[in-house]
Amino acid sequence: MAWNFEQDKPIYIQIVNRIELGILSGEYKVGTKLESVRDLASIAGVNPNTMQKALQELENMKLVHTQRTSGRYITDDTIIIGKLKIKMAGEKIITFIDNMKKLGFTMEEIENMIKAYHEHGSEAFEIKYEAAPEKTEITDNKTKETAKRTKAVGNLEDLLKKGEN
Repeated sequence: MAWNFEQDKPIYIQIVNRIELGILSGEYKVGTKLESVRDLASIAGVNPNTMQKALQELENMKLVHTQRTSGRYITDDTIIIGKLKIKMAGEKIITFIDNMKKLGFTMEEIENMIKAYHEHGSEAFEIKYEAAPEKTEITDNKTKETAKRTKAVGNLEDLLKKGEN
């Protein structure tokens, strides 16, 4: 089944990103041989020239290397893989925090939401729809914290989903 591609980015870049993520996540094992350009192109549903361009970019990134007569292999350089994992994670964190700040959250609120998620999973952000008086004064800290978490539910889930893409 052909891979799905977005219309707003060059296909070869999307192939690079997909294979890069596969390498960093362990889907493509360190040191293993990649399928041929034609086979990969067929799997992805793209022209072999597009796949060749993507693989060349992965070679430039040192994630893939060619052995003259036997094909292309995933790097076995765990230092390169480790550095790229940190770089990718950093980019995701920066995007996440920037988006949360655009929504009006402070770093302290963001940290509290991350802790709540760590402790309670997605339950930390579930909205409880209950009839309540229009004006309710929040007096204790636990209720304040619950109110802060409830405010962020939909937005946080949307941002987490976007961050996965």
